[in-house]
Amino acid sequence: MGEWTPTNLITIGVASAVGTEVSRLLQGNQIPFEGEPFIISDMDLVGCLGLAVFTCFASVFLVRLLRYVREVSSKTISIFWIRAACGGLLVGLIGLLLPSVMGEGYGAIRNCIGYTYGPGLVLAGLVVVGKIVATCLTIGTGGMGGLFAPCLVIGSFTGLFYQRLLVHLAPGIHWAGEPYFALLGMAGVISSVLQAPMTGIFLITEITGGYQVLVSVVLVSVISVTLSHIFEPFSVYHQELVAHGELLRPRTDRRVLSELRITELLEHNYHVVHPEMRLREFVELLKRNEYHFFPVVDSKTGKYLGLIHFDDIRSYLFDTNLYDSLLVEELMDPTVPTVSLDDELPEVLEIFEQGHDSTLPVVHDGRLLGLISKATILDHYRRELIVEEEV
Repeated sequence: MGEWTPTNLITIGVASAVGTEVSRLLQGNQIPFEGEPFIISDMDLVGCLGLAVFTCFASVFLVRLLRYVREVSSKTISIFWIRAACGGLLVGLIGLLLPSVMGEGYGAIRNCIGYTYGPGLVLAGLVVVGKIVATCLTIGTGGMGGLFAPCLVIGSFTGLFYQRLLVHLAPGIHWAGEPYFALLGMAGVISSVLQAPMTGIFLITEITGGYQVLVSVVLVSVISVTLSHIFEPFSVYHQELVAHGELLRPRTDRRVLSELRITELLEHNYHVVHPEMRLREFVELLKRNEYHFFPVVDSKTGKYLGLIHFDDIRSYLFDTNLYDSLLVEELMDPTVPTVSLDDELPEVLEIFEQGHDSTLPVVHDGRLLGLISKATILDHYRRELIVEEEV
C-alpha cells in the first residue's frame, strides 16, 4: 500500500493475529516447510551475496517475460479462450519435459528443503527457467493463478541450483546444505518480485521456521530488491497502474489532486457575451462589471466559441473610432485551450504551466459549463493537503 500510518498498521496487525490464531485452531500450530537446523559459517554469508544476484535476475526475468507475454498474446490473439488454450498447450508441453514445474509446487519445495531432490545441477537450472516460462504463459494468456506459489518454487530451485554450483566450483569449502540456500532463494525472489523486502523476510522465516538464519535472509532480500529495483522500479502489481498513470503514492501531488473534481472547482462569476455584439456594447458592459474573462457563446446554438481576456483588448478601448466597426467575434480568442470534465487536474495544471491564461473555460459537448482558474485549484489543493495531514 505504501502508507505506513498508525491506522493501517493497527488494522493489519489485528487481521494478521486473528488469521493466525484461527488457522492454528483449525489446523494446529504447524510450519508449512519445516526443515532441519542449519549449520552455517562465515563463507555462507559471503555466498549470500552471489545468491542475491541470482534471485535478482530470476525475478527480473519473471516480471519482464510476464509483461511481454501479456502484450504479445493480447495483440496477436484477440479471442480470449483461444489465447488461454494456446497458453495451456505450451505449458503442457513444458510439463512433459519438466514435470517439476507443474502444479502449485509445494511438494517440490519440500524436496528442496528436505534433501530429497535427486536430479543434478543442470536440471535444477532448467526447472528455474521452465517454471518462470510456464508461470508467464499461464498468467499472461489469461489463465487462473497468482505469483505467490510460483515465486516460492522459483526461489527454492534458484537457491538449490546456486548451492550445487558453489559445491561444483569450490568443492574444498564446506558450504551450508541445500535447504539453507533454498530458503534464502525464496526470500530473495519474493522480495524482488513484490518489491517488498519486509514481506519477503518475515514471510519466509514464518513459513519455514528459519529465524536462526534471519541475518542471511535479510542480506539476500535487501540486496536482491536493491538490484532488481534498478531494472524494474515498480513491483509486478504496480506496473499496469504505472502504465496507465494511475499509481497514486501517498502524500504526492497527484494523490492529493485526485481527491478533487473539476465540478467542485467551477466558477460562475462571469458574463457571457455573443459574437455579434459590437465593441461599444462590450465597453458599456465592462463599465458595469469587474470581470477579466468573458466567454463568447453563440446566441442561437448556445455553443462555446472563444474567450476574451480584458488585457488582450485594452488597446482597442482607447480608439473610439472602432467602437461601431469591431465585433466581439473579432476580439475573441478561439484558440484558448478548453477543459473537459474528464480531464485530470494534474494535466490541467500542466496547461496553465505552458503559459496560457490563469483561467480556462470548461466545456462539455460544446457547451460552456463554467470557468476554472489556477488560483482556485491551488487553494483547494492546499485545503485538501491540510486535511490529509490531520488524518
